Amino acid sequence: LICFSDPRTDPWPLVHSPLPVTLLFVFYLFVVALGPYYMRKWKPLKLRGLLITYNLSMMTLSSYMFYEFLVTSILGDYSYLCQPVDYSHSELAMRMARVCWWFFFSKVIELLDTVFFILRKKQEQVTFLHVYHHGTMLFNWWSGVKYVPGGQAFFIGMLNSFVHIFMYGYYALASLGPQMHGCLWWKRYLTIMQLCQFVAIAAHSSYNLFTECPFPDGFNTAVFLYILSLIVLFLHFYYRTYTVGKQ
Repeated sequence: LICFSDPRTDPWPLVHSPLPVTLLFVFYLFVVALGPYYMRKWKPLKLRGLLITYNLSMMTLSSYMFYEFLVTSILGDYSYLCQPVDYSHSELAMRMARVCWWFFFSKVIELLDTVFFILRKKQEQVTFLHVYHHGTMLFNWWSGVKYVPGGQAFFIGMLNSFVHIFMYGYYALASLGPQMHGCLWWKRYLTIMQLCQFVAIAAHSSYNLFTECPFPDGFNTAVFLYILSLIVLFLHFYYRTYTVGKQ
């Protein structure tokens, strides 16, 4: 199945050409590479008020996207086994396309996670997993919004938005200061939730590779392989943090 640019989303911000997201990604890599060098003469920035506002805003945006994905899929009677993209201009099809764009745009905003780590001199947080995940999600969802804004992709966005409600809730609590450390005992379970999310997405995308479904196999294959890479990296993180780290 050959994919063509969706004329509905093509004129939307950052969608028409890959150039803007590519330039943004290159700038992001420059910040990752050079940011610590320029921060070496400065004391770590606190950013407490900014971080609280940012994390609560991202928590709110994630809640909104989860609601939109869930409600639109219910109203449209979406299938969790095989859901082709509705390329019409119907109210539900456009509503799903819009929330897919917001999900893509949230990945642009989330690049600030890395910037805040660097400004606070939390360089140990800027791991390969962190940069790989943030950078690749940018391109993954650009292509999703460009070609298949809806269909099978709704499940990924809905699940990820749900997990990010808790993730940014955790970050919001952590940004309140050391006095909140006693409330952050559930970090391990947050990682388990993320891993469960990846397993569910892998099962969801791989199922359609063995069935007849009018959704591009190329996208399901790309999602499946990408999710496998995240499962491996997150399992390594889990082992290093909660097994070796505890010992």
